[in-house]
Amino acid sequence: MGILPPFEALKIARERGLDLVEVSPNAVPPVCRIQDYGRFLYEKEKSDRAAKKKQKVIVVKEVKFSVTVDEHDYQTKKNQAVRFLVDGDKVKASLRFRGRQMAHRELGYAIINRLIQDIGEAGIVEFMPRMEGTILHAILAPSKKQEAPKPKPPAAPQPPSSAQPQAQ
Repeated sequence: MGILPPFEALKIARERGLDLVEVSPNAVPPVCRIQDYGRFLYEKEKSDRAAKKKQKVIVVKEVKFSVTVDEHDYQTKKNQAVRFLVDGDKVKASLRFRGRQMAHRELGYAIINRLIQDIGEAGIVEFMPRMEGTILHAILAPSKKQEAPKPKPPAAPQPPSSAQPQAQ
């Protein structure tokens, strides 16, 4: 209908038995529509629900290590972290120092850095290892790799046609 003064737009809406609904208040001039307000709310709620369904909730899962972690335990926890990253969750790798272990922080940094190296392409480092009190932790996020297009299935072999002569 174009740009109208508010009182004229309201008058037209009342004549049609509808409401004047402000769709975009921040635009210059504000955008309004003549429609049923109840229907407007219903459609807005429906689109909000659809958007909420599509969003992915990112969860931070924690994998705890100690300075004296054994090789098998390390591998198990590393595999768990890789699985979390592949599923799309973030991973917080934490290592607690106890007592005299604080004197050898380089051992803890070595374990966390080894984990970062072993995870490789499955994740990227969001926060490098850092100390908070007696806990050393790093946060890893899933890598943003593009999905490769699915390979096409191989074409079925075609039987030789009778029009071509075959060598014997």
